[in-house]
Amino acid sequence: MHQRPALSLAAIPGRRQKTFELAAQIERRGFPGIYCPSLADGLALCEALTFVTSEIEFGTSITPIYTRQVQDFANAASFIHEASNGRFRFGIGVSHAPALERLGIKAGKPLADMRKFVTDLQAVPRAGQLPPLVLATLRKKMIALAEEIGDGMVFANGARSHMAASLGVLSSAARGGDFFIGNMIPTCINEDRAAAAAVNRKTLTSYAMLPNYRNYWREAGYEEEMDGVEAAIRAKEFDQVGAALSDRWLADTTLFGSAAEVREGIEAWFDAGVKTPIIVPSSANGGQFVAFEEFFAIWD
Repeated sequence: MHQRPALSLAAIPGRRQKTFELAAQIERRGFPGIYCPSLADGLALCEALTFVTSEIEFGTSITPIYTRQVQDFANAASFIHEASNGRFRFGIGVSHAPALERLGIKAGKPLADMRKFVTDLQAVPRAGQLPPLVLATLRKKMIALAEEIGDGMVFANGARSHMAASLGVLSSAARGGDFFIGNMIPTCINEDRAAAAAVNRKTLTSYAMLPNYRNYWREAGYEEEMDGVEAAIRAKEFDQVGAALSDRWLADTTLFGSAAEVREGIEAWFDAGVKTPIIVPSSANGGQFVAFEEFFAIWD
């Protein structure tokens, strides 16, 4: 019997009611969690999940810490925590400089900013009890900080082969206890393995443009690939970024191929120490709702 992963869910404008129906279906089908990216306001979606589900755990994965005042975050997170009877995890992260610059936000130092945010969040008066805090992590200093000041950690697009080294930063109590360890994994199911791989490569090409991710993937052993990406960026040959990303790298950071291959890959993520793999479904045949139908089918 294969362990079931959690799922990533976003509520795109114009499809929000349909997304609520999908969330209820995820719960009925017995998946253990729903985690909402910042896309289209994941925190608002989590508030809705409080009322359209009854038992499943859910959270943000992740909310950038710079986009609202701390007091506003504290009140919203506490409300969802209380209203959901403790099913909510507040996943928070420092995002990425290019994304913040588009919003006119100037970030500081990630570790110091995250520490200050958590301290300030916990100091907001009369907000009520806060939910567990899950820190977005890539490299080892943020992982250590997650254990020090948080209740969990979550990767997006982590490298499975590097997970033992990353999780080695944690204490044995964190690795074995209630400390949340998640990873968002781009996933495409298709018997045409090359078509599925192409979908994931397209998804991750934008991440390869971000310096934080390149630094992490270098740490994970993909120096040659990151050198190729940076050469393409310097030359402004952006269409060559995806070509610099090797098949080995793609298989280490995403899941693709047949139903059996994807199920086996999910098991490998559990075996690597990720307690909550979070599947981010994509499809070679359509959008988010098609991708979910394809993913549900492998468990029927």
